[in-house]
Formats: sequence, structure tokens, C-alpha cells
Amino acid sequence: MMRSTFARVLVCVTAASLVMPLVACSPAAPDKPSPSPSGTPAGLESFYNQKLAWEKCDDYATNETESKVFALSGALECTRMNVPLNYDDAAGRTIQIAVMRKPARGQAIGSLVLNPGGPGGSGLFAAAASSATLATSPLTERFQLVSFDPRGVGASVPAIDCYSDDENDRGAVKLSAQGTTLQLTEQDTREIFDRCAKGSGGAEMLTHVGTRDTARDMDVLRAVLGDEKLSFLGQSYGTRLGAVYAEQFPQNVRAMLLDGAIDPQQGTVQRRASAYAGFQGAFDRMAAFCATQESCPLGGDPAKATQEFQKIVRPLYATPVPALGVELRFDDAVGGVIAGLYTKEAWPRIINGLTQLQQGRGDELLQLSRDFSGRDAKGAWTNFAEANFAINCMDEERLSEQEGGRLRTETFRDAPFMDPGVDVSTGAREGCEHWPAKPTLGYPYADNVEGLPNTLVVSITGDPTTPHAGGISLAKTLGSALLTVQGEGHTIVLAGTNPCVLQIAADYLINLKLPAEGATCTG
Repeated sequence: MMRSTFARVLVCVTAASLVMPLVACSPAAPDKPSPSPSGTPAGLESFYNQKLAWEKCDDYATNETESKVFALSGALECTRMNVPLNYDDAAGRTIQIAVMRKPARGQAIGSLVLNPGGPGGSGLFAAAASSATLATSPLTERFQLVSFDPRGVGASVPAIDCYSDDENDRGAVKLSAQGTTLQLTEQDTREIFDRCAKGSGGAEMLTHVGTRDTARDMDVLRAVLGDEKLSFLGQSYGTRLGAVYAEQFPQNVRAMLLDGAIDPQQGTVQRRASAYAGFQGAFDRMAAFCATQESCPLGGDPAKATQEFQKIVRPLYATPVPALGVELRFDDAVGGVIAGLYTKEAWPRIINGLTQLQQGRGDELLQLSRDFSGRDAKGAWTNFAEANFAINCMDEERLSEQEGGRLRTETFRDAPFMDPGVDVSTGAREGCEHWPAKPTLGYPYADNVEGLPNTLVVSITGDPTTPHAGGISLAKTLGSALLTVQGEGHTIVLAGTNPCVLQIAADYLINLKLPAEGATCTG
């Protein structure tokens, strides 16, 4: 599960797929779009030349949490942009991409397009939240902030919809990244596809939500915004989207800042395994913090914290406990802990949740998990989890049940806090196994990109889910400058809390000035 500061907002305001050598041959990257003499890809002139009708954003929020953030941000405008469902059949079916903008506070030099991560994170929510966290930043003075809900996400039409709010509340969702204990049958995976196709605009929609299609949408957006070149800030999964855009449209990039980098050289299994290992590292640091507190549920010796955690959580596999009117099961508890490990500010919530679990209730850990997924106080869920799953179905390598079982074994070896203590190596089926099209991303991606201007990668040394090594790799792949941030957390620029990072980000995005080689900030 790759996430960003977007998740930090959700986890901390309320009291929102992992993201092992390659296991299969990856498809070759598609050819780049062929431009017409005007520079617009041939056959797409009607999309690139469309005029957007901007309006108030009241009807674009998908739940109460988003509605409140939109209202607090003020002066927001929204619209929907038409794009082809299938770029190889531009005369066929169209879909609509929800877009938000916040005018610049001063003299604008253009648009700064944001992606908050996920995949499946709402760009509209991110734009509204970032306009607040960056309210006094030079970025909001010199740029019109723009973001969009990628195809299948949030307020875009159609949106991926596989499960009801009630099913989400009851934990009846069977989507899996093959890193949990969920055991699926062939009938289960068939049902997943049928449900998602029925609720999301059909099977063809499910096969066109991958990153390569979204990157093409982003180039249409660049054009209709009136920007000759794209200025882009992508976090977490947004670093993949940015890298793929750079691969497909290097000539259209003005500036690209990639924060919390996914390693473009790693295949699905290798990256998931390293991400889970990263969460174990974050768990260990959380446990060390806990040991300094009175009555730490993990005890006073951090070296024994994983064992103490297992004693508390493993019984849930057979015997769930009451939580928020439903039940907290083993995977729910681990998911809640992982949600809290994205940012050290949420560590006290993890500790409180474990203390509560010792007393026979799971309310806080379940609430952590719900906050991460974007459920509001009235029980309305965003479609983050469903969109995340569907997008990854078109990006990630598909694993056999045996490969999924081996991934679980390696996961529990490298991240023992996640180990249920029982054999769950069977039933680790790929939830996407009935998708009617093969993944389109291909690994590695963004290799040997020619004609790309200077770009900047930002990476935190203690990132729990996109390890610092991935930032180094992405910078090397794209020939980017690298800003290393010494500290904890996943993504940092849009949080607006670190003056050192913000100054370097503004210098680059506004003035195209890169930091010196070896530049560092302290988180």
C-alpha cells in the first residue's frame, strides 16, 4: 500500500496495496503517442482543444470529510474533462476526469499539477488540503494549484465501485495485495471481477485504469489548462505516474518533483517485500518510542516488542474482538497499525489501540484503518481501496497462488510483526486473475528517457513504505537531483511543515534551480 501525506491528513485529523526478483516477463512499454504537426497526438485534437467549464466544487465531494475540507479551503473551482476510455480507439467511448484548481495568490507562472499517491488517492482532496498546508508558500503565490481524480477514482466518472459502504463496514471486502492472511478461492476472484465490472462501468473500464492511460490523461490536462509544459509534483504512487509521464512525454515536462519514490527498477514482488520490511523498521522505531512511555503495551524492551505484539494480536486470527459495532480481526489490527506507521504523529494512536486491545476491544485500531481509507463519520467510504486494487491490476505483475504463498512466507520473515502464527501459504490467489487484459505498465519503466529536463527526487531516510533506496534508484533512472531528508515519515513536501524542504522545492519548481549535489534536510 503506497500512500502519501494524503494518508497523514486522514489519520491525524480524525480521532488515506503494497506498494523478490521478477517472477514473470513484463510487457514491453507501449510506443509513445505520435504527435500531429501541431504537437497534439494525432486523432486526439478534440480532446486537447476542449474548453473546460469551471464551477463550484460542492457536488464533487464523495463524502462528508471531503466536503468539509473543500469548504475550509475556499475559492476552489472544479470541472470534468473528457478523455477517451481507450486511446487506441479515440472515436469510441469517453469518460470524465474530475479536476480542481485553486487560483494563485499572486502573479502565476502556470499550473502546478499534483498527485497525492495511492494509487487511488483523490487528487481533489489533495489539492484542497494542500492549498491550506501551503497557504503562505511561494508555491501557492506563483502557481495555480491543480489536481485531478485519476480515471476510476473519486469524482471521476465512472468510478471503481465493487462493494457497498455496509460491506466495507462489516469487513466483507475481499480485495487483497497477497501480503495479508486473506485466503481466496477461484470463485472468490471471479466474484471480485464480476462485482467490480458491474459497479464500475463494465469490463472495458477495468482494463483502462492503469498508469499509462492516466499519464496520457495528464497530458490532455496540461494542454487544456493552457500550459505549454507540465510542472508536476507527485507523491508516493505519484512518483510512478510522474516517471511514466516523463517516459511518454519528456518534451512536455517543465519541472517534475517526485516525493517518496517508488523504485522503477523493482518488480512487484521485490517492491512489496521491501515495503513490508520497511514497515517492520517503522514498527521497531515505534516500539522504541513506546518503551519510553509509562505502561507501554509492548513492554520496556524494544528487542522483545515484536513478540509482545504477537501475543496481543495473534489471538484475533481465531477470535475477533468487538470494535465500533462490528469485529476487529487479525488483518484489521495489522492494517490499523500499518496505517499509523506512515507518520510518527500517529504512533500514540497505535499504542492506545494496543492497550485497548489488551482490554478486549479494537475500536482505536479499526478507526485508524478506517481513517486511512477515508471513511467519514456518517459511514460513507471513498473508493480508495477499490480504485487502488483495480489500478494495480493493470500495473502490477500477476502472481500465481504459489508465488503469492512464497511472498507471504518472505513477508512474515522480513516483517514478523505481521505473522499470524498459522500457515496461510495456501489461498494466496491473485485477486485480478479474471481481469480480461494483461497489465500494461511493464518493469522496469522510465529507463533511458531522452530529452527530459532537470528533475528533482525527494526521499526520507526513515520512509516506512517507499524506502530511501528507491529514491536513490529513481533519481539514477531519470538522471534527477536528489534531496535526502533525514527523518521519519512518508512524503514531506505538501505537508508544508519543513522550511528547508519547502525552500528547495520552491527554488526548483519556480526558478528551476536544483539543490547542490548531496543536499540534505532534517525532518
